[in-house]
Amino acid sequence: MSENKYERIGKEIVNVIGENNIESYVHCATRLRFSVIDRSKIDDEAIEKIEEVKGVFYNAGQYQVILGTGTVNKVYAALRGNQPDHDDAITKEETGSSHKENGLRRAVRTLADIFIPIIPIIAATGLFLGLKGVVFSDAVLGLMGLTMEDVPGYLPSLISVLTDTAFAFLPALICWSAFRNFGGMPVLGFVVGLMLVSPVLPNAYAVADVNSGVDPIMALGFIPVVGYQGSVLTALVVGFLGAKLEKRLRAVMPNALDLIFTPFLVLLTMMITGLLVLGPLLHFVEAGLITVVTELIDTPLGLGGLFIGFLYPLAVMTGMHHLFIAIETTLLANTGFNPLITLCAMYGFANAGVCFGITLKAKKKTVKVTGLSASLTQLLGVSEPALFGVVMRYSMKPLYVMIACSAAGGAVLSLLNIKANSYGLAVVLSPLMYIYEWNQLVAYLVVSVLTLAAAFIITYFFAVPKAVMVEDEEQTMLKTS
Repeated sequence: MSENKYERIGKEIVNVIGENNIESYVHCATRLRFSVIDRSKIDDEAIEKIEEVKGVFYNAGQYQVILGTGTVNKVYAALRGNQPDHDDAITKEETGSSHKENGLRRAVRTLADIFIPIIPIIAATGLFLGLKGVVFSDAVLGLMGLTMEDVPGYLPSLISVLTDTAFAFLPALICWSAFRNFGGMPVLGFVVGLMLVSPVLPNAYAVADVNSGVDPIMALGFIPVVGYQGSVLTALVVGFLGAKLEKRLRAVMPNALDLIFTPFLVLLTMMITGLLVLGPLLHFVEAGLITVVTELIDTPLGLGGLFIGFLYPLAVMTGMHHLFIAIETTLLANTGFNPLITLCAMYGFANAGVCFGITLKAKKKTVKVTGLSASLTQLLGVSEPALFGVVMRYSMKPLYVMIACSAAGGAVLSLLNIKANSYGLAVVLSPLMYIYEWNQLVAYLVVSVLTLAAAFIITYFFAVPKAVMVEDEEQTMLKTS
């Protein structure tokens, strides 16, 4: 059987890096990440000339080849060939390279591994919420000569199934993902998470509403027991501890008893620990985190937005941006809104503007080709090709412009109190997170376009690196021949 396109790409990448130079490799949403013995032996330009490669960079002890969403999965699968492609194999490979990461980086990467599978669900739920707000708004119903009283009673109920389910059972999704990530049995983690939001328990949102008349159950006379709807931190810790307990039990449990007694002990232990110990304690920690982030965002004069808009590009450069996902999930689950992603989103528009500015003015043909692809990829939400392949590659000036525009856009949005109702939708798709209210949508669109335009204009006239203004040797030879 002849090799397909992705097998060829994989082989070409391995050949340039050197098969004997590779300790291990894994992949994330957009990149192949190689742990290599000698980084200096790799020819970056040769890698970048390979079909579908959008850029390369070296970070956290790993040589990372940017391929983009979808493509990276196919190339990775082609590289693995007939080798098993399951969680255990990935975990072993990641372990081989993770010793080069410090504790904080490893913790952030672990958080990302837990939350990334959940992002599409929350993003879809946010879109459903936005559409619900549009369809049932007085303005839209008025155009059709209707009011809410004319809408069949079953329709809002069915739509609420779409909009409420993910957040109602969010702890179950997080525990499932945590068990999967830490080597436990995912379905056991899912049940542990469901126990945290059991309908037998008083609903957390109802208890928080002083007008609901719902009170917590008092265990032992002093421990308030409620459901933990929306409690991201409790689900994370319970999922981590439950998976570790399961692995320890399976190591010592006789085979004849393992099938029944390991799940029995995990469920019993985590029910007691989660509902009576960790839940009540972590509730206060989570409430404090929400207060701190909210107070920062609401800092007068837009200073909070300025700071977050400045910080987020730096977080992306160091791989720390995944930490924001956990905070955004907590905000969404507890408040229904996500102002944090609004401020962070200006990075994508600023990065695209700077990349477009360099691309359009550059004389170097390879930069024009790479830059156009990277700019379009950034508009679709994948920032690494533009950031590492164009903006940071030749000079620091474009980087300064990008960070400044990101910070300025964040400051303006903070002043206008703009906030999303979801996450996971980037750049050109991000306005969908604001369709729940026209004022929010219009303000977000205006600031986003101005951020992109400012980044483009400033870069084009003042920050294009000199290195890209020199024509390639091939171009020069063609002109002289």
